[in-house]
Amino acid sequence: MARTLLAIPVYNEAKYVERVLGRVLEYVPDVLVIDDGSSDATPSLLAQFPVEVIRHAHNRGYGRSLMDAFRWAAVDRFDWIITMDCDEQHEPASIPDFLKAIDSDELDVVSGSRYLNTHPENDAPPEERRQINGLITRELNSRLGLSLTDAFCGFKAYRVSALEKLTLDVDGYAFPMQFWVQAVAAGLRIGELPVRLIYNDATRSFGGPLDDHDHRLTHYRSVLARELENQATTLSRRCLA
Repeated sequence: MARTLLAIPVYNEAKYVERVLGRVLEYVPDVLVIDDGSSDATPSLLAQFPVEVIRHAHNRGYGRSLMDAFRWAAVDRFDWIITMDCDEQHEPASIPDFLKAIDSDELDVVSGSRYLNTHPENDAPPEERRQINGLITRELNSRLGLSLTDAFCGFKAYRVSALEKLTLDVDGYAFPMQFWVQAVAAGLRIGELPVRLIYNDATRSFGGPLDDHDHRLTHYRSVLARELENQATTLSRRCLA
């Protein structure tokens, strides 16, 4: 059986962290929490659970938290890492589905999708978030030959040895732009797994200028364009192979 780490980035999640960790630990014994500089009660609440913790002295970004988790998994010789959010928008009850996909040993990236299947209890996402997700997902599919339905879902399973082929350095929420380009350039096997669409707080902030729809879309496209340029030679070779 594959040795699997479950990693959860958190930032001021005192409202949710106890319930989420209590449920997650029912499914997996090895849990890593990356506290991205929380200023609320999150750090003291984490101390109540048998989990490993990486603590950032200040907020460094969602992408940085994921990269730290990937490094931890590699150093501690895990075979797979599952990532999920801590705001109760990812159901711990879906963890066994990811573990089953891991056991099948057919993919390098198992990406949760909130749009692959229509669940009767799905929530309606904020329209501007759904719009950006759809636009970027279509652009990624067009440029990379993918067939993703959800480019931004953070509920994923990654083969740790496959991640070692990537050179990721985008700290913020544009992290998926770089990840998908490098994953294709590295020839990783990618598949999606349906997860429920949950939006329990439509007011959650991306922080600073990224809360503006147009600015966020421009930023994502800029990171995507830069990474496509960086990987152009490798992608070209792969397409010709």
